[in-house]
Amino acid sequence: MLDLATELTAWAEEGRDFAVATVVAVGGSAPRGPGAALAVDAEGTVIGSVSGGCVEGAVYELCTQALTDGETVLQRFGYSDEDAFAVGLTCGGVIDILVTPVTARSPARAVLRSALSAAAEGEPTAVVRVVRGPSELLGQALLVRAEGASGGVREGAYAYDGGLGGHLDLDRTAVAEARAMLDGGRTGTIELSADGSYCPDGLTLLVETRVPPPRMIVFGAIDFASALVRAGKFLGYHVTVCDARPVFVTRARFPEADEIVVDWPHRYLRRTATDHRTVLCVLTHDAKFDIPLLKEALRMPVAFVGAMGSRRTHAERDRRLREVGLTERELARLRSPIGLDLGARTPEETALSIAAEIVAARRGGTGVPLTGSDAPIHRDAGERGAVVAA
Repeated sequence: MLDLATELTAWAEEGRDFAVATVVAVGGSAPRGPGAALAVDAEGTVIGSVSGGCVEGAVYELCTQALTDGETVLQRFGYSDEDAFAVGLTCGGVIDILVTPVTARSPARAVLRSALSAAAEGEPTAVVRVVRGPSELLGQALLVRAEGASGGVREGAYAYDGGLGGHLDLDRTAVAEARAMLDGGRTGTIELSADGSYCPDGLTLLVETRVPPPRMIVFGAIDFASALVRAGKFLGYHVTVCDARPVFVTRARFPEADEIVVDWPHRYLRRTATDHRTVLCVLTHDAKFDIPLLKEALRMPVAFVGAMGSRRTHAERDRRLREVGLTERELARLRSPIGLDLGARTPEETALSIAAEIVAARRGGTGVPLTGSDAPIHRDAGERGAVVAA
């Protein structure tokens, strides 16, 4: 639901009634993961997607029904070999969809509107909803906001609004779980009992999170960098271009970049904010820039560090990095030459190659063709149960 925050906030501000269908859990191969959403307003306008087209028509009907009767429902869709015309996923997977009406008479309306507004404004946000359990709790919602947020009940450094309609300890446990997922930018389900203890077969809660986009920092204002900036924006990154040469790092050359920085790369990296989702792409292939920069980068807890250059350049770079004290473990983090083997030659093809390696690293992909492979198509690095990376 939070992936539609901007559009749904506008609907709410216009006073529209709408229903939101959210993917709660997936089994096997499925096009979209937990948190993916489709919404329908009272006029029949549709935004979003839950399956890439397989079950959208049936989900649309569930949303219109929810707007009529005001009931929250949970529906499972799968593939049926026995009935080729049954509504289901042609990829063979199973998805559970929660359909929630957001109308004047919806008990969770205020909480959901607050969650959507916070997410639309870029505030780190987690919303918890009961997706399985007693009918009186189904669809109840709780909003958890990060440190510094105002309003709501205080729980340590976090604030929360609303409640799950049950035991107070249930809210407290849900807040603790949502905090952990918010810190990691993850969305997924948790199993609790109605009193908040960790017992299965009681309640299933969906925790959706929305955090600011991850950063991609491109070092080296070359023509390949311009193409990579466009690829990074397409993938949803907040993209910064940094170069020590002001004549090259200009807004005219990088109009799509969120930020352009004139500074020595290693000096900028020391002072800028990074986290475990940050991607660093070193395209300078010049030792006076590369070595001090990579010495810093390979000792930081970031998601990806890649450097451009030929195999000869890589060998020389590796030698120099060893001379400045990097360990085998630190050097093993460096992806160089950067990119997957696509036979790329143009800046656009090279950017595609680099972007493909970043996606593979993020999602645990192999980088080999799907044809002839028996590896799962949809998966995430470090995936556990229904929890997936954001």
